[in-house]
Amino acid sequence: MSDVFRRQSGEFRVGDRVQLTGPKGRLNTVTLEPGGAFHTHRGVLSHDTIIGLPDASVVTCSNGIEYLAMRPLLTDFVMSMPRGAAIIYPKDAAQIIGQADVFPGAHVVEAGVGSGALSLWLLRAIGPSGRLSSFERREEFSEIAQSNVEAFLGAKPDNWSVTVGDLQEQLPASVKPGTVDRVVLDMLAPWECIEECATALTPGGVLLCYIATVTQLSRVAEAIRATGLFTEPDSNETIVRGWHVEGLAVRPDHRMVAHTGFLMTARRLAPGSVLPELKRRASKTDFSDEDVEIWTPGALGERSASAKRLRKTAREAKAAAEAASSDR
Repeated sequence: MSDVFRRQSGEFRVGDRVQLTGPKGRLNTVTLEPGGAFHTHRGVLSHDTIIGLPDASVVTCSNGIEYLAMRPLLTDFVMSMPRGAAIIYPKDAAQIIGQADVFPGAHVVEAGVGSGALSLWLLRAIGPSGRLSSFERREEFSEIAQSNVEAFLGAKPDNWSVTVGDLQEQLPASVKPGTVDRVVLDMLAPWECIEECATALTPGGVLLCYIATVTQLSRVAEAIRATGLFTEPDSNETIVRGWHVEGLAVRPDHRMVAHTGFLMTARRLAPGSVLPELKRRASKTDFSDEDVEIWTPGALGERSASAKRLRKTAREAKAAAEAASSDR
């Protein structure tokens, strides 16, 4: 990234977001301002006390209570930022970066952009020499995502573009055929744009789909196979279980982040190549269009936030972005 972006290390500066952890483990996030203050029902903590201190310092409130002041990690930021659409959780974002093999300098296509969580992970992975082309159908989601990215980085990256519109129509008009290294789809019906993604991908490029339900998983897999343009799709999910470790009290946590979504990957074949037929065990692989529609009925269960909530979220994200960029 350019040096105009806010560094995520070093001494606390004006405009930095700081995560304050109290004695009971409760987290509060503030944006540092000259003369500003963090108020609790028991005391006040001046922002000037924090500005200039190294990251991970302990500061004392006016009532003598100590707080641990730390700059939020990207994981912390995406879990607490304003949301227009549901975010991709860090556990899945990490797997997406790894399974899609997103590398510095890569040209990555992302659809849809949602609230911008995955965009931040992808921008970090491709580095300043890469390019991220994001597509989003809804203007309000696009605005929220761009504000969230700017709030975290302090400015909008020059190597990131956000196009509002349908991927099937916008992708062919935005990128040249065979020039995209990776395509990451997080959308309701990814099977509708598999061929457009195949055209955009370079031979050997990776298509990765983030899929919410088993019904969608089946339909995407068959759509990829039907094109004859990809390797056999591979599917998995990631489940993370934390552990409580304190002395001899070692046990799994009572709560865990289990299923959030499926990841499906496939690689683009070279033009004219035909994938060798795989030997499979007998299963129900024969189906008709009617079978598919029964398996994935027209009502796909999309849950949309209300217009009022989206307007409020957009205002919050824009305010955070303006605070970060004005104090650079």
